[in-house]
Amino acid sequence: MKAAVTRTQTITKKEKSVLRAENIDMTFDMGAVKVKAIDGISVDIKKGDYISIMGPSGSGKTTLLNIMSAMLRPTSGEVYIENKPMSKMDDNELAKVRGHTIGFIFQTFNLINRITALENVMLPLWFQGIPKQEREVIAKQKLEAVGLGDRIKHRPNELSGGQRQRVAIARALAVDPSIIVADEPTGNLDSKSGEQILEIIDRLYREEEKTIIMITHENYVAQRAEKTIHLKDGKIINTEYHKH
Repeated sequence: MKAAVTRTQTITKKEKSVLRAENIDMTFDMGAVKVKAIDGISVDIKKGDYISIMGPSGSGKTTLLNIMSAMLRPTSGEVYIENKPMSKMDDNELAKVRGHTIGFIFQTFNLINRITALENVMLPLWFQGIPKQEREVIAKQKLEAVGLGDRIKHRPNELSGGQRQRVAIARALAVDPSIIVADEPTGNLDSKSGEQILEIIDRLYREEEKTIIMITHENYVAQRAEKTIHLKDGKIINTEYHKH
């Protein structure tokens, strides 16, 4: 009976679209030259999907990720975030989406060096207006969840690269987002630290049913996802499905 319930829940979660792009283009005006970074891409990401995006430098990976995560508005086409068109959202609404719905993990960690790990994780909660005592409780829980309960008072420059990325993951999880976007999350890490980060991301997908969208240059990293979208010259050239 338990297996049947789990199976039904899995089918249900896969039916709901959380991010959908329809024929999006993105052109950057570089003065004398216009550069088309995204060329007519359509993609539909369901709740609970684990998607990796691959392609050579300049293929449009980061631009696509930034558009899908409400960091950039496309030049044309439409992006739907939880079925609401981005074109109908003002900048404040998009900021709320980035603050509540989407958690960001960056290759360069993007931590503030002058404050502690705990304070870095508390920061997005401060932006949400959550009281300080509650912010501290949540931040401690998230740091403990990534194995850094004994490093909460350390500043980023007192931590290893892998530990800093775990702080960044804890920060991304602080507001309990339904979607995690990760841009080369293991790019600046040694192989052991990178594997630990990938295991945390895998756990977020399997156990917490987070929707994961991850850019990577490494094929072995991409294959941890359910499917890989391959880009070239701003277009999707192939979608590869992985069996696990």
